[in-house]
Amino acid sequence: MLKSDFDKGNPIMVKYEITLAGSAEKEYNLLPKNIQVRITKEIDSLQENPRPYGIVKLKGKEDIFRIRVGDYRIIYCINDKKHLIDVIYIRHRREVYR
Repeated sequence: MLKSDFDKGNPIMVKYEITLAGSAEKEYNLLPKNIQVRITKEIDSLQENPRPYGIVKLKGKEDIFRIRVGDYRIIYCINDKKHLIDVIYIRHRREVYR
């Protein structure tokens, strides 16, 4: 962002760092390549906007969200103070809520 944008009062967008839990990384590696591409694109987009249209906050959980990618769900936690997103699970919809 240009300095002139900051001077005009436009907020500076801070990119969030994304980490994958060990279990999420294993689940990701077991997915078909075409699904991996879609999930990678969705996770990368969370760096710019951690709360995109279509996410659902999980009930009873603080700062844990779900985003849908076809039949798969990405469950992640947002830490706004540290600008960190931790992907907890990447699972098929029939398995994610068990």
